[in-house]
Amino acid sequence: MNTFAGNIEAKIDDKGRIFIPATYRKILQEMGSKHIIMRRDDDNDCLIFYPEHIWQAKVNALKSVLDEWDANDELLLMQYMADAEVLDTDTQGRVLLQKKTLEAIEAKQEILFVGMLDRFALWAPDKFAATKTTRKALADKIREKMKAAQQDK
Repeated sequence: MNTFAGNIEAKIDDKGRIFIPATYRKILQEMGSKHIIMRRDDDNDCLIFYPEHIWQAKVNALKSVLDEWDANDELLLMQYMADAEVLDTDTQGRVLLQKKTLEAIEAKQEILFVGMLDRFALWAPDKFAATKTTRKALADKIREKMKAAQQDK
């Protein structure tokens, strides 16, 4: 199975449209995804784009731990889903993003697509650069996570 990887620079046109990179469009097509679901990330200043089946699995997992008869759980689900938007790509592989959505992540004209295996993120390049750690620090964090996972087995 193909995965979303790497980072690809792109531009936002005057109407707020972005071209989904060709490599990402190909993966979406191979997955049979006719729509993309976009949601603003809760912890970072970026947007996350999900293929339909990945989004559905995520929502089903959330729904499975919520009690539909509990008012707080219902409100939690409503707020989570209210921030999601179903997007269609046009014939040229573009999606239209609302101005307020782009402003929320402080995207100007330049944007950066960042692969996340089964989904991808959209960042303002300077915002993403500010989150990056050194290669050594990244390797140390990954090594730490992998060791902890092995100990849990």
